[in-house]
Amino acid sequence: MQYQLKNVVVMILMAAALLAGCEGGNPEGDAVPETEFLVNVSPVVSVTGVVVPEQWATLSIANNGVVEELFVDEGDSVKAGEVLLRLDGQERLQAARDGAELELLAARRALDDLTEKWPLIKAQAELELAQAEIALEDVLEDRQDLDYQRAGQNTVDELRANVILAKDAVDTAEENFGWVEDSSEDDPNRAYALTQLAQARRAYDRAVANLNYALGLPDAGDISEADALVAIAKARVADAELELTRLQDGPNPLDVEQAQMRLANAKSQLAAAEKSLAELSLRAPFDGTVSRLNVRLNEWVVPGQPLILFGNLSSLQVETTDLSEIDVAQIQPGSIADVTFDALPSAMVEGRVVRISPKANEGAGVNYTVILVLNEIPEGLRWGMTAFVDIDIEN
Repeated sequence: MQYQLKNVVVMILMAAALLAGCEGGNPEGDAVPETEFLVNVSPVVSVTGVVVPEQWATLSIANNGVVEELFVDEGDSVKAGEVLLRLDGQERLQAARDGAELELLAARRALDDLTEKWPLIKAQAELELAQAEIALEDVLEDRQDLDYQRAGQNTVDELRANVILAKDAVDTAEENFGWVEDSSEDDPNRAYALTQLAQARRAYDRAVANLNYALGLPDAGDISEADALVAIAKARVADAELELTRLQDGPNPLDVEQAQMRLANAKSQLAAAEKSLAELSLRAPFDGTVSRLNVRLNEWVVPGQPLILFGNLSSLQVETTDLSEIDVAQIQPGSIADVTFDALPSAMVEGRVVRISPKANEGAGVNYTVILVLNEIPEGLRWGMTAFVDIDIEN
């Protein structure tokens, strides 16, 4: 441990005076009166330190890229939040953010629509159920008709009458043809009568076929098709009933959940886009001064690369650099110190210990860092200057 005795110069001068008195003697041989000297001694710890800002940081950026804009020079003072530099790629990320904002608006609108338009959606569900029930009734009737002859009784009666009339027309035509049957084949009257007979027979055949079809039962293909239509109509009714049931107490919970998930995802996408855009810019974390600039325009930088040394130079303090483990044990927060500076020989200020490192520094020897605040900042004091500190350790 190193101790410095205050007023040591005064003590040395006093000792020199005593020695001089003894050597000169007393001509009269008178006894020299004893003199008591009271010296005020205060034990101190003397260490070296360096001037640093109370708040400082080595700034880097989270993205890699080319420096497109550089807004500061060394020595510039800036406010917290001001942009110091910006990487390229802003237009691309701005477009991504705009797209995320549009999706967020659409997601919010979709969720709002589920609530605001619920009465209309419910009414539409009721209409779809009614239409599905009507369609089911229609196909059920068609299917029931296939269990009987193809035509109703009125149609059958009409077709029977058509057969009778067609048979009478055939008889009449045969009778008329009989009058000219023996005539020459190129006789016009015979040809006309033959034509009438042929037409009457064809009409009779059609009438008989229609009657037979109406009296017959549907084939298996018609029945299968009708059964399939009935099944589809029943399924549509069931779906419409289920949807209406879901809407009785509000919007469909599944639709609401899906809309909420879409909204949450849109918010996450927008936050990610805004973060990516913000990470193109390096901003001042607090009010301070650009002390060193380690980057230039059009230079490629990577995450974690030291770009700017930044500090608040309005509040400087001293960090010790060679405080031993023996000396640190005698110091406590609040200890007073006298601080001088190699670059400012006429300046001496009082300081106070505010923090003692709980762990020794890495490197040669066992040294601890102590932080001292200064009661005043001498003119001309700068970051990095050497300081000499005498810490009072008197209890």
